[in-house]
Amino acid sequence: MHKSKATLYLLCGKIAAGKSTLAAEIAQRHGALLVSEDFWTFRLFGPEMHEVADYVRFSRRLREAIGPHLAELLGAGLSIVLDFPANTRAVRAWMKNIYETAGADHQLHFLDLPDDLCRDRLRERNASGSHDFAANDEQFDLITSDFEAPGEDEGFTIILHRGT
Repeated sequence: MHKSKATLYLLCGKIAAGKSTLAAEIAQRHGALLVSEDFWTFRLFGPEMHEVADYVRFSRRLREAIGPHLAELLGAGLSIVLDFPANTRAVRAWMKNIYETAGADHQLHFLDLPDDLCRDRLRERNASGSHDFAANDEQFDLITSDFEAPGEDEGFTIILHRGT
């Protein structure tokens, strides 16, 4: 019996675009392992994270630690939904290295929503207390200023999600 190739599912979109919700849906639909950056950074570094710069530093440390392990899991045939924001070329290059190292397939789900909608969703999410981290408007603006939509030249299989 031939084992199918594993897939690394990636998500790109601004804060509160719905990446984590979509990640959970994809994991359920495909029987894939869900690996969430927010889950791990909150549990490993939560008390030390106060500023966006703290998040950037700890996110980099987590990526360095977990990347080789993710490639091994993919190489063993386990599909993974990587709920880390694929929001810059540098982070997407790290993700690309993972699936290429493993010889796995990939899909990059790009949630292309307007800032105003994401900001409204962020406020609702913060009020509900349903997320590990609550970003304020200033942090939304700072993080969004670094957002880079994926380009065709990056070589990803992009699945576009637009909506309200």
